[in-house]
Amino acid sequence: MRNDADTSVHRRRGARELLVMALYQWQLAGHSEADLCEQFAAMPEYSSVDRDYFREVLALVLRDAESLDREIARHADRNIDHTDAVSRAVLLLGLAELRGRRDVPTRVIINESVELAKQYGPVDCYRFVNAVLDRAAKQVHGRSA
Repeated sequence: MRNDADTSVHRRRGARELLVMALYQWQLAGHSEADLCEQFAAMPEYSSVDRDYFREVLALVLRDAESLDREIARHADRNIDHTDAVSRAVLLLGLAELRGRRDVPTRVIINESVELAKQYGPVDCYRFVNAVLDRAAKQVHGRSA
């Protein structure tokens, strides 16, 4: 049987997976925050994730998307316009967490982002995600993972 900490970690990981999907969809279809929340709330998986975390981080990303993109571009070794939608979704999520969720350790944010990039992104995009978020963490928190 899982303890509460394991359950909390699992629920937050699930929220991050749905966030990557929502941010991917937002990039391609331009749905509003309300539409995304409604659509994802209707998914069976939604009941087993940290719903508050999903909504909070989605709001952070959508509110600050332009600023997040500029920061990603500053830390990337390539033109952000050439970044695929999955990698960008993972980077937006990770950077929003670095900026707005100081309660989550930097190492956790970067590791979770790298795992999402490995699972959903193109081959080797996890290296790009790791490098960008590590550089951003040094600026945002004054330290790396």
